[in-house]
Amino acid sequence: MRRALPLALALLAPVLSAAAAGEARAAPVLLISIDGLRPGDVLDAEARGLRVSNLRRFVEEGTYATGVVGVLPTVTYPSHTTLITGVSPALHGIVNNTTYDPLQINQGGWFWYAADNKARTLWDAAHDAGLTTANVHWPVSVAATNVTWNLPQIWRTGHDDDRKLVKALATPGLIDELEAKTGAAYADGKAEDLLGDQIRADFGVEMIVQHQPGFMTMYFASLDHTEHETGPGSAESHATLEQIDGFVGELIAAEQQVHPDAVIALVSDHGFAPVDTVINLYRPFIDAGLVTLGPDGKIASADATPWGSGGSFAIRLARPKDAALKAKVKAVLDKLATDPAAKFDQVIEGPAIAALGGNPDASFYVNLKIGAVAGPFVNGNLPLAFPSPVKGMHGYFPAAPEMRSTFMIMGKGIPAGRKLGEIDMRAIAPTLAKLMGGSLPDAEKPALNFEKK
Repeated sequence: MRRALPLALALLAPVLSAAAAGEARAAPVLLISIDGLRPGDVLDAEARGLRVSNLRRFVEEGTYATGVVGVLPTVTYPSHTTLITGVSPALHGIVNNTTYDPLQINQGGWFWYAADNKARTLWDAAHDAGLTTANVHWPVSVAATNVTWNLPQIWRTGHDDDRKLVKALATPGLIDELEAKTGAAYADGKAEDLLGDQIRADFGVEMIVQHQPGFMTMYFASLDHTEHETGPGSAESHATLEQIDGFVGELIAAEQQVHPDAVIALVSDHGFAPVDTVINLYRPFIDAGLVTLGPDGKIASADATPWGSGGSFAIRLARPKDAALKAKVKAVLDKLATDPAAKFDQVIEGPAIAALGGNPDASFYVNLKIGAVAGPFVNGNLPLAFPSPVKGMHGYFPAAPEMRSTFMIMGKGIPAGRKLGEIDMRAIAPTLAKLMGGSLPDAEKPALNFEKK
């Protein structure tokens, strides 16, 4: 349900302006993420037939990167944690979307809990700078510290009980308050469609209006969902992005009315590539005796696990220091690397994984060729390769141009028309921390320089 935003904000504006007049502070920051947004869909919007006037404002009125080089792996949860910490997965600990679960007892559980993140966040930096903070659906945000108003991302089954779960884990009373203001029920955690994003946008706008957080994170999922289903650049993906553009416009309007001196940053976590083939490494691992199935057909034990991450696999050993086991796994991977059906692009080991900031518990990391996607364990009968049910994927090594993500920023102190070229994803968080008067001393890259050259 849409609100009469101009009236509500107009009533608040005099009070907020008076408060700001007597308060010298750094800029408030609104950080918006559109999962799977390719930079070209904004920078080349006209050529691609996209009507995204609100996103184009960042290019015309602000500063932008032509692309962002991401982390290993280029999937949602590791990338979003890097976006809010400034460090790689090896340091923050969110090394995949899903948790390590070789015997599949966690029912497909993801890294939902902020306790798994080992690094300082932008919420921490903002809190230490004296700002209130808010979050709508940012990954790895359950029980995050220093979030004043938190609507975390979590789901289990898609059953109605999921809504009770989110309410139990959100800031007490917050969902009830915002449901009363918007006149709508909050979105289910597993809802990744446009309606879910619309509801979360409504709640995000109301959060800004009612609480005026000094730093707020806002996450949209439906573009990624559509790109997986229909492929990047599809008519359906374009239509989804155009709808999200409207949601972004509402958030910008609310934030600028409440905080005229705000900085608004737009990011994404990864790019996208079309895919047509699933690679099932469980087949050769089962054949080599590295994975053993029980009488029920489920995994009973695993000496080595192919832990899929989109377009790549982390290979984790049950006994990493077992030289014989490592040699056995390497022989399997070396053989697959010569098989065109396996679609291997590259296999790297410990030092090379560490250099990319990837999973420190992975003994090997396999990058697939663009067009192939890592398959999970389903049953022991599937072949090595078969047609993909999805049409788009990410998760390839970050060097792939298709994996470039988005960074754009406008507002207080941000020059218009400044092109940064390609940047490192780890530079974004320290940049935002500095703008709001905070710090992330452990960030692996320095803050970006917005001064015109």
